[in-house]
Amino acid sequence: MSYRNDSAYQASFGNLADETVYYDPYNKVEENQNNLKALKNHLFDSHPIYAAQLKAMESTSGGAGTAGYAMSPVYVDPTLVDRTRKFTPVKNMLKRVTNMGRTADFNVITAKGGAFTAAEDSSLSETNTTYDRNSVAIKYLYSVGRVTGQAIAAIPGYNLVGANISGSGVGGDATIGTTFANNALQTEVMVKMRELAELEEKLLINGNATTSVYGGANGTEFNGIVQTQSTTNEVDGTGSEITEALINEAIQEAFDDSGRPDFAICDSATYRDIMAILSEKKILMQNMEVTTYGTVAITWLGMTGAIKIYPSQFLTNTTGSKSIYFLDSSVWEIRVLQDATYEELAKTNDSKKFMIKEYLTLICRAPTFNSKIKALS
Repeated sequence: MSYRNDSAYQASFGNLADETVYYDPYNKVEENQNNLKALKNHLFDSHPIYAAQLKAMESTSGGAGTAGYAMSPVYVDPTLVDRTRKFTPVKNMLKRVTNMGRTADFNVITAKGGAFTAAEDSSLSETNTTYDRNSVAIKYLYSVGRVTGQAIAAIPGYNLVGANISGSGVGGDATIGTTFANNALQTEVMVKMRELAELEEKLLINGNATTSVYGGANGTEFNGIVQTQSTTNEVDGTGSEITEALINEAIQEAFDDSGRPDFAICDSATYRDIMAILSEKKILMQNMEVTTYGTVAITWLGMTGAIKIYPSQFLTNTTGSKSIYFLDSSVWEIRVLQDATYEELAKTNDSKKFMIKEYLTLICRAPTFNSKIKALS
């Protein structure tokens, strides 16, 4: 067997002559580059392990990282969806009216003396009309946020889906807007705007001016529809699912007190039950303004005309506590001292702190023009 005393040398450097410069990054001599290339070719041919170490980079190169592998960056979708969003049909449908001062004051006629007949040349005595003043306090709603300077600098812009939601929230009348926020501050401002809109909707339905139900100090809420209507023109649905007879009875209660309900709100389970009633009777309206099956709103044809019914996410679906409110929109107003306004607050460390605020209340000029069905199964 032949033995080559240069075998170790050849294993490392192949056919390169002794004392050959094969790497010289400073002088970048062309010959050196060729020598290095020849060396690499030799190593790949003669040393499979070395070749394996220099194989093409794969997606798993670098080892496991936070979200996969260290050398594979994560590309986050720029769309940001609010999974907690709630629709606000009452806020979007009731008329908003400007208000001067910290109370909404209005007069109503509570009794008329009445006209009468008389004989020729009879003495005529006046009759008295009774007027009354109502005063409802404006309440103050806030949504406060703070974003650090580092977050503003580091967090990219997002397309925030649901930053603006208009319409009733049902079918074709649910318009969900998408707004681009350039940075973390703009994103947080949009989120806080939505928080404020959802708080307003909660209060418009369930607000309680005496005992707060949404975490604020007692007396900081205004009375919503539930408290304002209270037991006026109340139809008891205890032990029953909603029926055609109950609906028509409730509408009649308002009609007999001179109300003309033109829209209604109910919990989603009651809305589903009404859909079943209409489906069975085949009396669904089909035109651009009223409703098609499952779109925009259910329209009930009652003694006061067409009444659009909308489901609310803020009325309970609990059996025995479900309800529906038939409302005459002509007597309901959101009275606004100041609409939603952005304002920066005092500087806190390296951050921007801000608030969105609005001052408003809900008034009903005649609760007797409305009615409700309570305690439905």
